Amino acid sequence: MAKPKPLMTKSSGPDDGAVQSALRTLDAEASGIAAISAALKSDLGETFTAAAELIRKLKGRVIVTGLGKSGHIGRKIAATFASTGTPAFFVHSAEASHGDLGMITADDVILALSWSGEQAEMRNLIAYAARFGIPLIAMTADKDSTLSKAADVQLTLPKAREACPHNLAPTTSSLMMLALGDALAIALLEGRGFTSTDFSVLHPGGKLGAMLKYTRDLMHGGDAVPLKPLGTKMSDALVEITSKGFGCVGIVDHSGHIVGIITDGDLRRKYRPDLLTLSVDEVMTKSPKTVGRDTLAGEALELLNTSKITTLIVTDAKKPVGILHLHDLLRAGVA
Repeated sequence: MAKPKPLMTKSSGPDDGAVQSALRTLDAEASGIAAISAALKSDLGETFTAAAELIRKLKGRVIVTGLGKSGHIGRKIAATFASTGTPAFFVHSAEASHGDLGMITADDVILALSWSGEQAEMRNLIAYAARFGIPLIAMTADKDSTLSKAADVQLTLPKAREACPHNLAPTTSSLMMLALGDALAIALLEGRGFTSTDFSVLHPGGKLGAMLKYTRDLMHGGDAVPLKPLGTKMSDALVEITSKGFGCVGIVDHSGHIVGIITDGDLRRKYRPDLLTLSVDEVMTKSPKTVGRDTLAGEALELLNTSKITTLIVTDAKKPVGILHLHDLLRAGVA
């Protein structure tokens, strides 16, 4: 029985209502981001620096709080802080009054998100911060709000119209909070010199975790590495290429340093009737691409892609200790 044909719909184009609505939304939200950039070059820049310094010097964690859409954004900001080396977690502003205030210590700093700065649920949290001398950073759009006046540092966002045509649904405002939170997290990351190695410790799972593995974790070592010394006849080198199954053989000098490589491609490009009687010195590609054993898998993948090759010799002090194939990266989920 033939499958029913899908209903045909009019193709979207420049005059499509949904597309025009989307463009208006993106324009409105882009204007909000542009407004933050302008503010950072003015008054917001000073308080942004103060917030970064306050967080950088703290002994505890950043407690991000909010409710409603600000709460959802706060959860993401807390996660970004934590994943980039700034210990943080989210406490819901309403739940704080029902026991979760106990999660916050005098060594912490509170980052409170509220566009209006007037949520009633914030009052107990503000009072708790004042009672125990816990620094409070307010991210609001009203410097005269209750939250902002109680804060030690005021991150006052510029006023912006929501993308919602009624100027009601938090859209532009939510994106602005998220963007400023990301900016703060990255400023802290760069300020402490947080490296890709540090990042790998906090991201062991998923594709990102795979990309942050080291070549030493994925390479083949020992007798699996196809190697022959300078002066070897090509007939012997061909046996090594075939038996090891990587489509190549590394060439080492008398000190054991890698000096060349012969690949299947080299055999095709340099084929001649007497090829097997030649020395590897005459056929090899000199100074092959190599990686260190402590190179991140993501960096190794980038080198393979940019060099348009499929195999890398892994070295330690210029001596081959392993071999890494593109298939190894695929199996690990890096590519």
